[in-house]
Amino acid sequence: MIRVVLPTHLRTLAKVDGEVTLEIKAPVTQRSVLDALEARYPVLRGTIRDHVSEQRRPFIRFFACEQDLSHEPPDAPLPEAVATGAEPFLVVGAIAGG
Repeated sequence: MIRVVLPTHLRTLAKVDGEVTLEIKAPVTQRSVLDALEARYPVLRGTIRDHVSEQRRPFIRFFACEQDLSHEPPDAPLPEAVATGAEPFLVVGAIAGG
């Protein structure tokens, strides 16, 4: 089981509390996690990544195992701790302003 933590506004949109768990076959990648997340919660399509290009939205970041994975290739394997469910995959809404 893959554990995914969403920011509050996306949890509200998807009508979930706490972590989301997903069953994903290996290899576990950003793309496979986001594909499974959007399949289970279609309302999230277009909120985390663009509908057409599937590129990460500018104010969304991905973290796992205390590492920023936002700029990693979408098909790169996620850390083993995420693949085994020991650590969550974090989707974080970035904050900008001055």
